[in-house]
Amino acid sequence: MTPAELKAKLDELMALPTEMEWVEFKEAKQNVHFDELGRYFSALSNEANIKGKEFGWLVLGVSNAPPRRVVGTQYRPGAQDRESLKHEVAGQTNNGMTFLDIHEIVLPEGRALLLQIPPALRGIPTEWKGHWYGRDGESLVPLGMPEIEAIRGQSPREDWSAQVCEGATLDALDPMAVRSARDEYKEKNPRLAAEVDQWDNATFLNKAKLCINGRITRTAILLLGKEESEHHLTPAVAKISWILRDEKGTEQDYQHFAPPLLLNVDQVFGKIRNLTYRYMRNERLFPTELSRYEPWVIREALHNAIAHQDYLLAGRIIVVEEPDSLLITNRGSFIPGTVEAVIRRDSPEDRYRNRLLADAMVNLNMIDSIGSGIKRMFAEQRKRFFPLPSFDLSEADQVKVRIFGKIIDENYTKMLMSQTDLELFEVIALDKVQKRMPITDEEFQLLKRRRLIEGRRPNVYVSSHIAAVTGARAAYIRNRGFDKDHYKQLVVSYLEKYGKGTRRDFEELLLNKMPDVLLEDQKRHQVQNLLQEMKRTGTIRTDPPVRGRTWLLHKPGQEGSV
Repeated sequence: MTPAELKAKLDELMALPTEMEWVEFKEAKQNVHFDELGRYFSALSNEANIKGKEFGWLVLGVSNAPPRRVVGTQYRPGAQDRESLKHEVAGQTNNGMTFLDIHEIVLPEGRALLLQIPPALRGIPTEWKGHWYGRDGESLVPLGMPEIEAIRGQSPREDWSAQVCEGATLDALDPMAVRSARDEYKEKNPRLAAEVDQWDNATFLNKAKLCINGRITRTAILLLGKEESEHHLTPAVAKISWILRDEKGTEQDYQHFAPPLLLNVDQVFGKIRNLTYRYMRNERLFPTELSRYEPWVIREALHNAIAHQDYLLAGRIIVVEEPDSLLITNRGSFIPGTVEAVIRRDSPEDRYRNRLLADAMVNLNMIDSIGSGIKRMFAEQRKRFFPLPSFDLSEADQVKVRIFGKIIDENYTKMLMSQTDLELFEVIALDKVQKRMPITDEEFQLLKRRRLIEGRRPNVYVSSHIAAVTGARAAYIRNRGFDKDHYKQLVVSYLEKYGKGTRRDFEELLLNKMPDVLLEDQKRHQVQNLLQEMKRTGTIRTDPPVRGRTWLLHKPGQEGSV
C-alpha cells in the first residue's frame, strides 16, 4: 500500500461504529504478549472467512473505544523485527499461515501498525498452538462447533488418489502385493483375520479402501499395481529414486523403484547401507554399538513421503544416501505448515492431500491413523541420543527430511543422557542449537528459563549448568570464552614483552581463545573493539607507522595518534 492508501485504510477501520468480528484495535503502547497476538490471529482469520471478508485486521497503536484515536505504539519498531514476527507466527499456526503484511504508518499523533491477516483457508479453520479461536462480539472466545463445521464444509480439493483408473481390472495388480496387503490388513485388524481369509480379492480391496465399488483406483495401482500398470497414473510419476553420494557429493550409484510400492519400499530400504556406529558413553568402559539408522524411522519417513506426495507435480520421491545422513524429498507443500504445529496437535490433521491413499495406508499398517508418526520419529532418535530429524520446508512445493546417522555434538548427547526429564519441545529446541539453526523467541526464552543455554542469539551455547552435569566444562569455556579483563591482560602482557604490536598480532594472540560459537569475522570485530576500549581508558595508545597502525602501552607523558 502507498502511504495515502494506508492512511485511507486506517481512517476506514477507525470509522467503524464498533469493533467487528474481523477487526481488533489495541493500544499496545509498549508491547503485546505473543500468545495473545496469536490467539487474535486465529480468531480474526476464522471470522474473516466466515464473514466473507478479504482480510482480517489487527490494528496496534489505536484506542479500542470510539471515538478512536491514534495513541502510538513501540511494538516491533524495526523492519527486521516485523519480518521476524511473521516467521514466528507461522511457526505456531497450521498450514504455516502468517500475516500477509505488517503495515507501519507514522502520523503526527503517533505510530500505528496494521497487521493484515488472511482469511482461513477453505475447509481448514486457522489454529493457534493447536486450538481454534473466534469472536463473540468484541470478545475473544474458542471457535464454536457451528463455525468450525461451516469452514470445514467449504469445497475441498479433489482427491487425486481416489480417482478411478478407467479400463483397469484386477489383472493390473501384482498378486504378491495383494497377498502382502492381506497380511498387513490382518495384522492391523487381528479381530477380522478369520473373516478376511473368506473375502475374495474384490471384497478385500473395497474393505481396505484400495478400490471403490470394485473399481481400481490410483491408490490401488500405486501401492499394489504391476510395474507395467504404471501408465494408468500418467502424467503422475510413481517412482522412488535411491541415490548414493560420497563425501564430495559425487553420485556413486542409483536405482529407481516403481509400483507396487507396498513391496518396493523394502527394496529401497535394502539399498541403504545401515552400518554399525560406535560411540562411548561416560559410564561404560566399552563403546555402545548400534546401527546408524533406526529401521522404523526410515520406513516412516518413506511412507509419509508416499502418502503426502503431490502426484500432480509429476516428481519422484528421492532418497539420497550420504556418508552420515539420509535425505528424503517428496513433492508438495507441508500441509500442517510447521513441525511445531504437528507436535502441538492432539488430534488428526484436518485434511489430507490424498485422503483415500492415506486411509488405505493406515489399513495396510503403513502409517499411523492419529498422525503421531513425526512425534515417534523424534522419540526414536532421542532414545538413541542422535540428532532429531530435520525438516526443510523452505521451498513451497517440496518437503525434505534429513535423518542423521551419527552424533553431531557430543555435549548434546551427554545432556540427553543426563537430563531425562526434558520435554519434547525442549529437546527439539536444543537440537536446533546443536545444529546451529535459528530458534524462535519462545524457544530461546524456554531454554533460558531452564538454564539449558547461555549467550545471545544467534550465538547460543550449552550452559554452565548443563556443562557441570555432563562433564562438558571445556566445551562450555570454548563456547563462552573468557572475561574481557582476561583478554586485556593478554594484550598488556604481549606489549610488556615485545614493546609494540599490530592488530594482526593481537588477532593471532586472541582469536583461538574466543568463543567457538562466534564466526571468524565476529572474533576479529571483537578484537578491534577491545583495542579501542583499552585506548579510551588510557591503557594503550597508537603510533602510526608507514603501513598500518602500531599499538603500544600508554605511559604518563606519552601522546599517540588517533
